[in-house]
Order: sequence, then structure tokens, then C-alpha cells
Amino acid sequence: MYRTSLPFLDPRKSIYWSASSHPLNSLRRMATRISSSFHYTRQIRRQGGFGNSAITGHAAVRASASSHSASSAARAAATRRVAAAVAAAACQAKPSLARVWREIQGSNDWQDLVAPLHPLLRDEVVRYGEFVNACYKAFDLDPTSKRYLNCKYGKKSLMRELGMERSGYEVTKYIYATPDIVFPMHHTACCSRWMGYVAVSSEEETQRLGRRDVLITFRGTVTGSEWIANLMSSLTPARLDPHEPRPEVKVEVGFLSMYTSDDSTSRFGMDSCREQLLSELSRLITKHRGEELSITFSGHSMGSSLAILAGYDIAELGLNQGIPTTVYSFAGPRVGNADFKARCEELGLKVLRIVNVNDPVTKLPGVFLNENMRAWCAKHELPWSCSCYAHVGVELALDFFRMRDPACVHDLEAYIRLLRCPDVMQVQEEEDDFLLKAIRLLSSCKFDAKLWHEAAVNMGNLMQSLGI
Repeated sequence: MYRTSLPFLDPRKSIYWSASSHPLNSLRRMATRISSSFHYTRQIRRQGGFGNSAITGHAAVRASASSHSASSAARAAATRRVAAAVAAAACQAKPSLARVWREIQGSNDWQDLVAPLHPLLRDEVVRYGEFVNACYKAFDLDPTSKRYLNCKYGKKSLMRELGMERSGYEVTKYIYATPDIVFPMHHTACCSRWMGYVAVSSEEETQRLGRRDVLITFRGTVTGSEWIANLMSSLTPARLDPHEPRPEVKVEVGFLSMYTSDDSTSRFGMDSCREQLLSELSRLITKHRGEELSITFSGHSMGSSLAILAGYDIAELGLNQGIPTTVYSFAGPRVGNADFKARCEELGLKVLRIVNVNDPVTKLPGVFLNENMRAWCAKHELPWSCSCYAHVGVELALDFFRMRDPACVHDLEAYIRLLRCPDVMQVQEEEDDFLLKAIRLLSSCKFDAKLWHEAAVNMGNLMQSLGI
């Protein structure tokens, strides 16, 4: 047996180790006990010594162990309290979407949420952008396909086929639109084509969102007739409410045509985009009456114009019945004049415009006759002040441009990628002219024949895809 005594304890008592124990392990245990005993003995001495009772080494160790256990429990309880406080602070710093969904949907015009961009708003913008991007992925552009100009998949399988089965939404209806345009070479009216879909949040997603969300998405321009509709930049009265036409409220004639024209040549008697949409929304609002509801439109490019038109339409008709109605517009052009903008604001339609400051589409139509020119025209009492275009809603401006791929400035996936990367994204307060940025970029770059060749090929492909 190995033996040693503790000099500051009762010398009659000793601590023994078994010979079978490893000396190093025994030394470690001894050091721990000595440290604990010394701490307890020092505490007793501060309280007046040991008195008449002799405290043995074993008693001191037991008392010290009890004290150590109590302090450990106290520390654990304090740690739990701190963790709970930190968790509560974190929840307060980033509240759940269900608690603040009205603010995220623009009830306060996104005040203090855009600059800097709030994480919850960022997530929602990306999420709605993905729903629009699904329209592009599912649109069939193969002329030899039986589903040409239609969706590749059925309503029930759309989300699954696109890898979005966990999106939490169920598609209830497909939306088709017909450009009221006749090509001189074809001498026939354009047929209807798939533009997007209506979807409703599932029970689980409704609980996460804090309300039942009715979603309407529109893809952007793809076919030649749709680009012609985009270029029809004259204004015409909307007159969507027959009881109160409001002739001063004007919108771009091409967008209105896409929204209101039907396909009389179709054997299925395809209704207009507007009639399909109003019918489905009426059905869904009736079905979910009594629930907390929101109506969300989302679109890219020309699709954002249709989204704003549709949002204005249901608000003007009172179909939304006070239900919060929001439009997420990606790379959208101007839709109407200043009176149209004022009427949208009066009706409470909330529009968040996500734009790239280098995207020329967001500056159309109305390159010259826009909201900036209108003030000057009104000041000088010029007759065409009412013909000036104006953007609707709050702007969230991004800034990206790649010389090797100029078309990326309007690409929806580029928008989404940038939004997902907070370190790269910038919220712009002042726009620089696209041409000025290009000139500055060119002047700072060394001439590279290969780079210019690639850029020219990409631009040629872009022009060809636009049908120009």
C-alpha cells in the first residue's frame, strides 16, 4: 500500500490508494481531493476556525464535494437562464414570419425593411422569385411537342417535377393569356399560351406563414408576339370597372391586351387571362372564408406587368374584400400613367419592385415621358403631361452587370442569386445611367478580342431570342 498524510488536516488521518491503481491516476485523484479540501478548509478558517470539533480529512472532502455539487447545480441553472434569455433576445431580433407577415407583405410600405434589407423580407422575395422561375422551367417551347406553348406537367405534379414538393403550396389552376396581335406574314391571330398558375398554401405552410396565402405567378416574355405586345407603348384607359370606368387611369395597351384578350379560335373556348383569374380567385376566397388570408401576385418582366394589372383589377372591383394584396415585381417595366399609380396607392395595393439598376427593361416604357418628365411638363402646362408613365410601389434596387454576359442584367435567376448573397448585394439610393456605367466599364478595361467576341455572340443570341 502507498500512504501519505495531509499536513493541514488531522495528522492522525491518512489517505490510502490501492496498489492495483495506476500511480498517475491516483495522483490525479489526490490532487483533486487536496484542492477541494483546501478550498473548504480555507473557508472554515475565514469563518473562525475549526473550534472544538476536529474536522477529519474525509469529512472535509465530503463537505467540499457537497458544496461543489451545489455550486455546479447553481452554475447550470444560471447557464440555462442565460440561454433562455439569449434565445428570447434572438426571437425578438428576428421574429417569426407568422407574427410580422403583414409588415413583410407591405402594410407599412416596407418602411425600415428595404434599407437595409430585412432577413425575413429577403427570404420572402427569394421564395416568391423561385415560384416565378418555376414558370420558365415548366414552359414548353418545343414546336414539335404536343404541349407546345403549354406547361410540360399537370397541376398535381408541377411542384414535384420541378423539385419544389416541399414548397408548401398546391397548384389549383393554370392561367393562359392571348396576345391580341396578328403577324403580317401569318394573317392569323395568336393562340393562347400558358402564363402561370394559381396556388394555395397547405395547412402546414399556412401555420408557418401565419395566414392562408393565395399565390398567382406570371412568367415573363418568351415568344415573339409577347415581345411585340411589350413594344406597344401607347397608353389607353384601363376601364376595368364598368360601373366607374375612370378614363384618366391609363395603362400600356400591349399589357392590357395580354390581360383581357380571349382566344376565340380555340376549340376549348379559352377565356381571357382576366376572366380565368377572377373566377378562380372568387372560388378560393369563398372556399377559405373566415380564415386569415393574403393574396400575393408575383411576376417577372412582362409577367410583373400582368401581376400589377391583376392586383389593381381585383382591388378596383373590390374582389379582395379587404384582404391584404401584394405584388412582388421582378425586373418589371412601367405599366401605366401617374393616375394609375395614384389609384393603386388609393386602393391599398402594395407593390415591391425588385430591379437591377443596369436593366434597361425596368426603364421602359417611357424612357423620356416618365414620372420625372411629368413634373416638368405640368410646370410648363404641356398637353402630354397626362401621357407620362410612372412606376408603382416601393423599389428594392440591385446592381449587377457582367461584360461576358450582358443578358444577365434581366435574368431572373441572376436576381435570385444576388438576393441570396447578402455580402454582394447593394441597395441603391441613386441610379446611374446604364450607358454611363457601360462607358466607365469599357474605359477601365483593356481591349481583349476574345472577350469582345464572346460578348458579341451572347448579345446576338439575346437579340435572336427576343425576335428582333
